Amino acid sequence: MSAQPVDIQIFGRTLRVNCPPEQQDALNQAAEDLNQRLQDLKVRTRVTNTEQLVFIAALNVCHELAQERLKTRDYAANMEQRIRMLQQTIEQALLEQGKITERQSAQFD
Repeated sequence: MSAQPVDIQIFGRTLRVNCPPEQQDALNQAAEDLNQRLQDLKVRTRVTNTEQLVFIAALNVCHELAQERLKTRDYAANMEQRIRMLQQTIEQALLEQGKITERQSAQFD
């Protein structure tokens, strides 16, 4: 898996980055997403300084990533709790099943 140079367009600038061939579509999609974010920011904020727009976009992306990490962490904790409850329920059912089986065996002796 060797990386190959790929040209992408972001905010009117051409950048050449190395990218494995199987990741080229994902890179192009990311470049389109970033370009759209920068265009939207330029309109919303009326900031014309490209460097400042890039920093704002980077901060927004980092914030979104942090929010997604929190959601993922909360989801994982919720799933762990549900799994523990399910395990306890199964263990309790097995214990009760064992007691029922023991009682039925005692009746037949």
